[in-house]
This record gives sequence, C-alpha cells and structure tokens, in this order.
Amino acid sequence: MKAMVLAAGKGTRLLPLTGEMPKPMVPVVGKPTIQHIFELLARYGVEETHVNVYYLAEAIFGCYGAKTQVDGMSVNISREERLMGTAGGVKRLADHFDETFVVIMGDALTDVDLREVVAFHKDRGALATLALMPVLDTSQFGVVELDGEGGILAFQEKPHPTEAVSTLANTGIYVLELEALDYIPEDTFFDFANDLFPCLLEAGERFVGYQGDFYWSDVGTLEAYRQAQADVLEGKVQAEIPGKRLGTNLWADEDVWLHRTAGLEGTVMLGRDAIIGQDVTFSGSCAIGQGCWVRKGATVKNSVVLHGASVGAGAYLEDCIVGPGYHVRPGEQIRGEALVCGEHQKKSPSVSGELVASGTSLDISAAVQ
Repeated sequence: MKAMVLAAGKGTRLLPLTGEMPKPMVPVVGKPTIQHIFELLARYGVEETHVNVYYLAEAIFGCYGAKTQVDGMSVNISREERLMGTAGGVKRLADHFDETFVVIMGDALTDVDLREVVAFHKDRGALATLALMPVLDTSQFGVVELDGEGGILAFQEKPHPTEAVSTLANTGIYVLELEALDYIPEDTFFDFANDLFPCLLEAGERFVGYQGDFYWSDVGTLEAYRQAQADVLEGKVQAEIPGKRLGTNLWADEDVWLHRTAGLEGTVMLGRDAIIGQDVTFSGSCAIGQGCWVRKGATVKNSVVLHGASVGAGAYLEDCIVGPGYHVRPGEQIRGEALVCGEHQKKSPSVSGELVASGTSLDISAAVQ
C-alpha cells in the first residue's frame, strides 16, 4: 500500500510557533508531528509514502532529506514550486500511485487504524472515503451529513454550529481510488474540501464516511497543541514516546540529567541532553525538549518547553509553550502564553549535587560541573 502525506501548508492558526517552523515539524513529545504520521503509516503496512512540501520546506528537507526510510517504509519528499492545494498536490504526484491509496495530513496527530479504514472503503465499493470524527465546534472543520449506510449526502466547510448539517468532522484522512484523481485538473490549485468533494457529490460517485473509535487532533491551535502533548503522555493516543519509561510518570531520552531533589507531581517527558536542576517541580503533563535546561527552583506546570530553551531559576510556568531557544528569565511567572522570540541561552551548565542519568543506565552519576 502507498500513501500521500500533505505537508505544504502554512498552519497559520498555530502562530507564532509556525512562524519559525512548518506545522508538520512542530514537535509532539520531542518528535516532529510528521514523524508520528510516518510511524503510523509504517505500522499499518504502508510501504511507500510521498510528501509534498512548500512552506519552510528546508526545515523538512533538513531533517529527512529528499528520501529516507522510516521503520522500513520509503519516504519521498517533493517540493512544490507553488502551492497546488490539497488535491492539486496529490494530482501533481499521481504517477506514483497505481492502486487504492491513503492520503493523510502531515500536521495532525492520530492513531486511526488505517487497515480498518481501507477495508471499510473496499467493502463499500467507494471511489473515496473520509475518516470522520465528532467535534464540538464545527466552525473549525469541514463537516459531512451521512445517510444510514455511511454514504455522504452533503459537505460543509467550517459552518457555524447553528447551520451545520452534522458534527462529524473531516479529519483529512482519505482513502482514494485512482479514478478519483480524474476529477482533479492538471497544474491547477485544487482543494479536497472546496473543490473535489463537491465534484464527487454532484457526479453521484460512491463517496462514503468512516466512523471509528480512534484518536485525532488537528493540533490546529496552541491549546490543542499543548493538549496533544498531554494526551500522548497520558496514554490517550497510541504514539511512540522517545527514550525510556522510568516508573509510571517519567519518560527520559538519552543523556538526561535529573537532580535527585526534582519533584515529579505529574507526567513528564525529558528530551535528550535535558538538564533538570535542584528543587525543580513538574506538575501536570509536561514535555521538555532536547537540550533544555530547567534551573534550580523552577516550576513547570502543564507546559511544553521546546528544544534548546531554558527556564531560569525560580521561574514559574503554567499552561505555557516555550519556543525553541527561548530563555525564561529567573523568577518570571508566566501563565497561558506561547513564547517564541527571546535570547538564546548558550552558557554552560553549572548545577551541582547528585544527578540521576537515564541514558544507557540508571546509575547514580557524578555531578555536572
């Protein structure tokens, strides 16, 4: 089976984070969101995946190159010279597909059983299948109306809740037959929701919606992004967390230094080379990225601290997202903010005392000087 991962868009609702990195590269528990998608596809037997990129494309090429392998699955990344739209981006790479294939957004988090969706699609003899998820606020999503057999009767793009035909949202997870691509014009900006799906309805094609028990978040807002981290750490979504699980509430990647006096009152992920100082307190669900330094007496509650950032001594963070390289000043108290522009902390650590190293062993290690 083959797949197409859509990764060209700007992700403007996730600003200011996406001002510095494309949305598919925004980390969830230390991994780019698109990496979680790659691992999902490989897990369900996809052998070949194609990816379109445009906005801040060099960040994706810098991480993966033009070709790579993920868990035995080949990944091929192609730059669009101009935005082609979601459907137009697939049409541009149509020659790579020769049978039923999967399309999935590279900037959402999900654990959908792709084999089950494909089986549903084939059982219904569909030209196109959408995976659907109930939502509370339809104004943020495309929604569909189904008949009693799962056939799609109507499609609305981001309707006001009082005008919505249903609360079943389009998750951006599709199964398509090659013939569906015949409805997409060559070398033209063309969107799935606004262009292709209305065409399929008007033509009377077999167009169905799959409803299953799976996790999905479009990670479309800063709050949703922070919640996605918590959902992974709390086991609400099947996703691989890097590093080792130490006890019930701590994951630590290689070469993490954790002071013995640090308090873990929640569920915490510590990225590679993170340094956690004396009397630091973690509360709620916290994701601390690679190379981060949380200094003496700081408190981090229900927050995400991205790679290379530092939290000053005695600082207090609650419901925050700290962007890459940001330096939270000593003693600062910050609640409910996304911080992405600040001075980079490049000083060498100077914490002292007994530290526990996760890395390759759990031995008590000498102090970091």
